[in-house]
Amino acid sequence: MDDIAIIENKIYEIRGQKVMLDFDLAEMYGVETKRLKEQVRRNIERFPVEFMFELTKEEVQFSRSQFATL
Repeated sequence: MDDIAIIENKIYEIRGQKVMLDFDLAEMYGVETKRLKEQVRRNIERFPVEFMFELTKEEVQFSRSQFATL
């Protein structure tokens, strides 16, 4: 599988938006998820408002049933 296909397989549709999950982005950049989120929060003014959102409890439960890796 080529790099583009690998990335495409990590794009999900949530709330009608195409998104990548924090742990997939962290893996791509070779950092811990905790560190990625930490840096985004420290530099939040550099990102558009819609850059990041948190899933609701219901979305997490649904996601777990859909994506066993969550």
